[in-house]
Amino acid sequence: MNSASRHFFTRLIARSGVGYGGKMYLMYYTDEKGERVYTLKKTAPDGTPTHSAHPARFSPDDKFSKQRVALKKRFGLLPTQQPAREL
Repeated sequence: MNSASRHFFTRLIARSGVGYGGKMYLMYYTDEKGERVYTLKKTAPDGTPTHSAHPARFSPDDKFSKQRVALKKRFGLLPTQQPAREL
């Protein structure tokens, strides 16, 4: 990496509010229109915390699948318990 590109990335990281050498996690908040606005900051301009834009880790060995399905069934949240969508 040449010195010009190193300087560019150092400035970019410093401007983002993330410490040098730290991990940058993509975050988002919703604007007035309800659209996602992506950022590297931990708080939105209005002071509310931002949400992680990364999906949760997936494990094929899901130990709590039965409990999750039972809770969704109990509270009527399964897709088969929802009213049909109009096409």
